[in-house]
Amino acid sequence: MIKSLRVRLTAWYVAFFSVLFVLFGVFLYEVLSRSLEARLDQTLVSEAEVTAGLLADELDEMHGDVAKASVEAVSEMRVKGGLAVAIFLDSKMLAASGPVPSEELATLLRGAPEDGVLAARDARVAVHRMNPYSIVAYGPLAPIAANLRLVRQALLIGAPLMLLLAGLGGYLLATHSMAPIGWMAEQAHKISGSSLDRRLEIGDAAEELQLLAASFNELLGRLDQSFEAMRRFVADASHELRTPLSVIRGEADVALSHDRSSAEYREALAVVLDESRRLSRLVDDLLNLARADAGRVRLQEQNFYFNELVAECCRSLAPLAAARGIRVECPCDIDIPFRGDEQLLRRLVLNLVDNAIRYTQAGGRVTAAVEAKPHGVRLQVSDTGPGIPPEAAPHIFERFYRVSRARSREEGGFGLGLSIVKWIAETHRGAVELDSGPEIGTTFTVTLPQ
Repeated sequence: MIKSLRVRLTAWYVAFFSVLFVLFGVFLYEVLSRSLEARLDQTLVSEAEVTAGLLADELDEMHGDVAKASVEAVSEMRVKGGLAVAIFLDSKMLAASGPVPSEELATLLRGAPEDGVLAARDARVAVHRMNPYSIVAYGPLAPIAANLRLVRQALLIGAPLMLLLAGLGGYLLATHSMAPIGWMAEQAHKISGSSLDRRLEIGDAAEELQLLAASFNELLGRLDQSFEAMRRFVADASHELRTPLSVIRGEADVALSHDRSSAEYREALAVVLDESRRLSRLVDDLLNLARADAGRVRLQEQNFYFNELVAECCRSLAPLAAARGIRVECPCDIDIPFRGDEQLLRRLVLNLVDNAIRYTQAGGRVTAAVEAKPHGVRLQVSDTGPGIPPEAAPHIFERFYRVSRARSREEGGFGLGLSIVKWIAETHRGAVELDSGPEIGTTFTVTLPQ
């Protein structure tokens, strides 16, 4: 099978042109053949009619002498090109002209020969009603056959030449049309992971190729964004992993540097345990996000009451809020049935409430309110904290993004909580919206369809 697109296009072009050429040749040959035959037939009819008129005039001049009138009428006809004219009375030929022998003309009343065309006119009305005169004009088909033979030869000789020229032209046309694709391939070979900012340039190419280049450039743009996000993700993850690992290694080195008391060992182990828990939580978050990106997370849907889920999350975080002097309110008195992945939604609520508690000053308030909607539920988690700066709002759901990196690290956050919230909401076909300001605090609104 031919794999070259250029050759395949040329082959299809030549095949299509061949079919058109054959159809055109057949049509031309048929039209020319019918036209030549019709022209000969019209000429013969005209000759017969002229002879009939001359015969009538000669009969008047000869006072009814049929033999002399016939000879005179035929002699006045100057037929050319192999044509012949004959006058018959019943089956008897009275006179004839032209190069055809009289014996052959005598057979015309019994039918036309294979190589001739017969055109006869009954002259009884024009000459005498009682005598059935017949006038016959004869013409050979040989000239027509010769002309058609020349046409056939021209078509047979011209067909290979035309197909050769069509193939050459088609190949050149395909080569010219495919040239931009070669340029695109050459440029694409030069693009690597470190040069995804480059774009294909094809100049003033065809509209279809420009569309292909634009689509490829859009793909490069998406790949560039994905690679940049991946590099940033790896860098941030490495940074987050390095801090607890450094703490664990430092504590271990200090503890093993010389003999210490049991209390000092316990203190060092407590630090190691705390950092290990932070590492475990970070690894779990990264694993969940990786599974989400790969599309491998399947919802374990079940029926539960959303208001009870929110109330349980608030109770579990109440000690943390009390230690910071923050009041947590959860006005969820009406049962709100919902179907979804209870564990993921619990993680969503915990992340939002925990985030609100961590960024609210002592004496502040955190509110988690849920209400039923006609086609789902709406959860609002609000705080009385300092709010999120406008320049940070568009990035708040990005992974490892922190409004204040130093403070977030002190609070134990990794910058993944809100990314997980957004992923869980979208997995349930929902959405998360942010409303924040310096004086109104921060409100996250989660809308989940049912």
